[in-house]
Amino acid sequence: FRSGGGGGGGGGGRGGRPDPSVQMTKMSVIIPFSPDVPCDNNGQRMWWAFLASSMVTFFGGLFIILLWRTLKYLWTVCCHCNAKKKEVHRITTGDGIKRTDKDDAAASEVGWMTSVKDWAGVMISAQTLTGRVLVVLVFALSIGALVIYFIDSSDPIESCQNFYQDFTLQIDMAFNVFFLLYFGLRFIAANDKLWFWLEVNSVVDFFTVPPVFVSVYLNRSWLGLRFLRALRLIQFSEILQFLNILKTSNSIKLVNLCSIFISTWLTAAGFIHLVENSGDPWENFQNSQPLSYWECVYLLMVTMSTVGYGDVYAKTTLGRLFMVFFILGGLAMFASYVPEIIELIGNRKKYGGSYSAVNGRKHIVVCGHITLESVSNFLKDFLHKDRDDVNVEIVFLHNISPNLELEALFKRHFTQVEFYQGSVLNPHDLARVKIESADACLILANKYCADPDAEDASNIMRVISIKNYHPKIRIITQMLQYHNKAHLLNIPSWNWKEGDDAICLAELKLGFIAQSCLAQGLSTMLANLFSMRSFIKIEEDTWQKYYLEGVANEMYTEYLSSAFVGLSFPVICELCYVKLKLLLIAIEYKSDQRESSTLINPGNHVKMQEGTLGFFIASDAKEVKRALFYCKACHDDITDPKRIKKCGCKKFEEDQQSTLSPKKKQRNGGMRNSPNSSPKIIRHDPLLIPGSEQIESMDENVKKYDSTGMFHWCPSKDIEKVILTRSEAAMTVLSGHVVVCIFGDVKSALIGLRNFVMPLRASNFHYHELKHIVFVGSLEYLKREWETLHNFPKVSILPGTPLSRADLRAVNINLCDMCVILSANQNNIDDASLQDKECILASLNIKSMQFDDSIGVLQANSQGFTPPGMDRSSPENSPVHGLVRQTSVTTGANIPIITELVNDSNVQFLDQDDDDDPDTELYLTQPFACGTAFAVSVLDSLMSATYFNDNILTLIRTLVTGGATPELEGLLAEENALRGGYSTPQTLANRDRCRVAQLALYDGPFADLGDGGCYGDLFCKALKTYNMLCFGIYRLRDAHLNTQSQCTKRYVITNPPYAFELVPSDLIFCLMQFDHNAGQSRTSLSHSSHSSHASSKKSSSVHSIPAANRANRVKSRDSRDKQNATRMNRVGQEKTWFTDEAENTHLRTMHTKPVNTLTVNQVSQYKSTSSLIPPIREAEDEC
Repeated sequence: FRSGGGGGGGGGGRGGRPDPSVQMTKMSVIIPFSPDVPCDNNGQRMWWAFLASSMVTFFGGLFIILLWRTLKYLWTVCCHCNAKKKEVHRITTGDGIKRTDKDDAAASEVGWMTSVKDWAGVMISAQTLTGRVLVVLVFALSIGALVIYFIDSSDPIESCQNFYQDFTLQIDMAFNVFFLLYFGLRFIAANDKLWFWLEVNSVVDFFTVPPVFVSVYLNRSWLGLRFLRALRLIQFSEILQFLNILKTSNSIKLVNLCSIFISTWLTAAGFIHLVENSGDPWENFQNSQPLSYWECVYLLMVTMSTVGYGDVYAKTTLGRLFMVFFILGGLAMFASYVPEIIELIGNRKKYGGSYSAVNGRKHIVVCGHITLESVSNFLKDFLHKDRDDVNVEIVFLHNISPNLELEALFKRHFTQVEFYQGSVLNPHDLARVKIESADACLILANKYCADPDAEDASNIMRVISIKNYHPKIRIITQMLQYHNKAHLLNIPSWNWKEGDDAICLAELKLGFIAQSCLAQGLSTMLANLFSMRSFIKIEEDTWQKYYLEGVANEMYTEYLSSAFVGLSFPVICELCYVKLKLLLIAIEYKSDQRESSTLINPGNHVKMQEGTLGFFIASDAKEVKRALFYCKACHDDITDPKRIKKCGCKKFEEDQQSTLSPKKKQRNGGMRNSPNSSPKIIRHDPLLIPGSEQIESMDENVKKYDSTGMFHWCPSKDIEKVILTRSEAAMTVLSGHVVVCIFGDVKSALIGLRNFVMPLRASNFHYHELKHIVFVGSLEYLKREWETLHNFPKVSILPGTPLSRADLRAVNINLCDMCVILSANQNNIDDASLQDKECILASLNIKSMQFDDSIGVLQANSQGFTPPGMDRSSPENSPVHGLVRQTSVTTGANIPIITELVNDSNVQFLDQDDDDDPDTELYLTQPFACGTAFAVSVLDSLMSATYFNDNILTLIRTLVTGGATPELEGLLAEENALRGGYSTPQTLANRDRCRVAQLALYDGPFADLGDGGCYGDLFCKALKTYNMLCFGIYRLRDAHLNTQSQCTKRYVITNPPYAFELVPSDLIFCLMQFDHNAGQSRTSLSHSSHSSHASSKKSSSVHSIPAANRANRVKSRDSRDKQNATRMNRVGQEKTWFTDEAENTHLRTMHTKPVNTLTVNQVSQYKSTSSLIPPIREAEDEC
């Protein structure tokens, strides 16, 4: 016989008996001969015996099943027919008992078969542990049998093998015995035996298990159809699912496609290997060719891919016939499966891994609105070099893969930043980023979304998901709308004591803008304080030089040294400023009830305790350590603050407070404001509240403050009572007021104007000091906001449009203290550059307006409009004597304006005369430095600032909201409105808190320091004399040029050094104590922190005020004081004037009287001396 690679003939030659020598040669090719193996000496092939065993098993079993089904069917039909024919009547009792016994026997028999069947089903079911182990074991043994086939494929197709000496045959036999047992279990458990018999796995067993037993009997081995074990690979995805390895649909689909493709490939290669190495039976197996199994695998691949190199090809007829059919199915499978596999692999999440925590390094998870802008702003502030120690890894989690720019940003910070694709709403993704071991989770909001409420709802759902997965995780989230903060209180695991915080952007944004109405430029200063800015040194003597020196300051907290224990706050503040070069502005004070509260410039009555936390303004975190390390014994004689280091005394005084980390030391439960207590100190000294008995008796039946005592309050008013027509507004003298130009309509999202009004109605202002607020905008929009505004006094509405000059003139915009431009339509524009179009147009419209100065002066000084006795004169030695006062303007460019912007780059359009580059960062632009522009993007820095120190957010919120407390937030969450309360000593004590003001140096008790004095001397004098804490300067832009004609724009200088030289036109930012006497005496000056534009409108004349003119002004004031005293006596007898309720104020301001001679004289005096004209204010009695 001729044979290749083990194929051989099947019998002797045709012409007679073959030669034995030739036979031996042929046998050596066909079947390896061994004398101790009882193999056929004639070289007879027995492949048909192996194949017959499989065929008989398959068809025999199939025949039996079909026969059983046929007989069962016939039996059922026959029984059914007999039952129909026999209509038996009632049988005897004995017969009934016998039938019952038979039925019980049948039932017991069925129950026994069913129990066995159920047991077999449980054994092979993947729902039980035993079943899963069995299924996995069968799959593993099937792969083992396939590996044995790969090994045996290098041998001839058929060979003589001794079972007791062939190790692989023994292993294969053991495997197949197990397969046989498993087949029996499957057969028993199968409901439909016929379909089970035709299953792929059953067919695999038929053609692989019986030949093994035949090989043992014949001492022969035939590769045959053992390659069918490769079909078991199709179950690979099921096995991985049983092991809980595959969980996503994409991964299951990918494994399914790959397993089907590979199993088909290997099975087809096995068939080609069999027929090509054996040959065609009708050709006596003489056309075989020696091909290894892996060459067949190669042949099938080039065939499926239609490449067909031709180096390997099928020679047998069976092989070629198989290739004809396989190329049809294989090509279809290759063309459909391979692209889909590549697509699934390509679509596999690039950022789908899991975070691996680093020992000794904390990590935070940042999620929510992840974009290039939000991430870059966050990283710029979080990873700033001025932070003392940032050993924190940032893990971003977002369900959308980053674009190329954002990916490049992550790569630049790859040592500290990682990105994973997923959702915080999926617990599996939370486990991937190790949220349970994270130090905090920060949620960013989309500030530019069209629907703020929907965005807040999304972030609240993120908080719920995270807290549900790990209740102890600290969460800091951004919220857009103030009223949505209440929903966070519904989450049981939300705990502000553990550091959970919600940064409400609308609350803080409008609070910043409201504070700018009290002290223009304050919004810029505060925004720069909690933002990390690097120091940029400028050699030229320009306004940018001084501005950037102040920008480098930030807000830090540090525990005060024990050397300060027992000292009052002003003494410590002066010592820190003069000796340590640190500005202390607030402390965290613990009351007798161990409740902590943040006190801003509290005054002399507060004595420092051990372990008090101080709030400092400094340029570096390392500088603030001086307050902790200061020791009077060791550092008292040191003049260089850089030499103040930890001394030997400190090593004996170290305690838990000084060793706490900057993030943990604020999270001890008792160290944050209790939600049920206001941040206050109740004092029992009657001298601290003059006339307290009279106040109590006067107010016991009158509600003039809210229930917390933090805000002025009045009974709710209908919106019709506060609406002014254009003619009524023109007749009503409005001066020193706040004009709010707001763009919005019925469909606009509410921006929450209550957050703007509340700081302007804080109870630390006396009633006559409150600025009247006039809203100019769409009545439909303001009606929607009015529900939250109807309990605030001195609020009016002029229906109209801020772009109408007639409406603006009607509200005397040239006499206002501040004009605020807001828009509720900013987020509805697709083009980012057009989001601020309305605000920019309104700002430019106002700046281009012209006004008649004489009309403004006449209105501002008309006796008919000014209630008797309401002059603004004050004694020379009063600290409020030098506060900024109001004057009229002739051009809109001098009207103080603050414009809210959404897009930072649009700031270039606000000032047409500035030279800012469009790519300049917002904080470096002139409008922002001057305090005339504010963008919500500056609040992004609060996220990282709050993470490193959650007390910073408490301080900022206390400063800008006017005194909003957790108690008040809970009340607003319940009723969505302020509740009036009776005045009690406790609520009246809440009024005694400091507020921001601006102090002018051209007049008043500090005028002597205005001409070339040092800022440090002013700081110490104000602190010692009036407990007034200075923290910045609002300076004319060209003050350093010393020219006669100067620009009226001003810029902010934060925390100047001690030796900083002052000029007369400077306005000083200060924290002023509450003046109890101002409410009792009508001669007090209204020191409600009037807008700073007054002196800026004086231009260069402020710089050149001679001493003689100052003296003349003093004499003029003395004469006015005498006139006012006479008026006061007369007014005191007019009892009806002071007994009216606050809500009727806007009606009385419409009384008009003719201008008298006194008014004309005052106008002449104004023009001759350039003195400031005091603004009109309402003559309401003080609470």
